[in-house]
Amino acid sequence: MNFLAGFLQENGAAILFYLFAGLALAGAVGVVTLKSPMNGALSLLVTFLSVAALFLLRHAGFVGIVQIFVYGGGIMVLFLFVIMLVNLNRLDDSERVWRQTPWALLLSLGFAGLVGVLARASWGRVSLGSTERLRTYGGELVGNPQALGQDLFRNYLLPFEIASLFLLVAMIGAVVLGRRE
Repeated sequence: MNFLAGFLQENGAAILFYLFAGLALAGAVGVVTLKSPMNGALSLLVTFLSVAALFLLRHAGFVGIVQIFVYGGGIMVLFLFVIMLVNLNRLDDSERVWRQTPWALLLSLGFAGLVGVLARASWGRVSLGSTERLRTYGGELVGNPQALGQDLFRNYLLPFEIASLFLLVAMIGAVVLGRRE
């Protein structure tokens, strides 16, 4: 029993990482392979929550909680409204899927090639670095959310506002698509 307790104490973070990484992968595969849109949305929720747990394991508490609130809460509610409001049974299943297969394969191979080229180009130049810089701003120890907020709203305000406009346009588009004639 002491061996098991010692093993869990030493390797607990690695076990949790592999558990949540496996759940995230299983959820992502479920999103793509399940036929029912509702089951796909629930698989997406499992993926979002698993990624949030991975952030929390890396001591990125702010990003993990935002992942839960924004994606696990807001985006999933939006997806569920769209699934309930839009009639997905208008096209025959075989016609809807098989017409898109060649383009989906071509796009997937292109994206995989681009990721491979970028990974090869940056191989050896990327390092994990210290997490201490995530808790300091201007040489002052302020904590992860404070340092992130200072950096985000001082140095990256314009991209932040552009992203919020994209989200607003997506929300208006979802309302227009979900509206009954």
